[in-house]
Amino acid sequence: MTIKLLAIGKTDNKQLQILIDEYIKRLGFYIKFDFEIIPDIKNSKNLSEQQQKQKEGGLILNKLVPTDVLILLDENGKQYDSVGFSNYLQKHMNSGIKRLIIVIGGPYGFSEAVYNKSYEKLSLSKMTFSHQMIRLFIIEQLYRGFTILKNEPYHHR
Repeated sequence: MTIKLLAIGKTDNKQLQILIDEYIKRLGFYIKFDFEIIPDIKNSKNLSEQQQKQKEGGLILNKLVPTDVLILLDENGKQYDSVGFSNYLQKHMNSGIKRLIIVIGGPYGFSEAVYNKSYEKLSLSKMTFSHQMIRLFIIEQLYRGFTILKNEPYHHR
């Protein structure tokens, strides 16, 4: 299985990018992982929230193939503790899917078309975080999940 993380817009914080790159490197020891940035919508100031979600939604959906399992990071999604999340990852690996696609949406969330295509919604917290920080948090949690599955000491139980 491959895990692919899609995110809208580039990270402009160099320190954050260094940490993201470190966890991507670590994660690569456990699973094929791909992180793709979808460029920000040009002239988004001239668009309504709905129009921006529609345009971003089209860009997200264009990245998918029919066999992909689409998971949205959404404030109303299901929450797991780290051990539960590792079990969630194992369940998907056991299911035989080829690609698990996790998406961090734009500032206004997802279009209805993206929600309709999604398999599930996940939430990392009831709190709100910047879209740039969420990238680090989900990649770190993926890494943590795999260390739990391998009984490695990164996650202290």
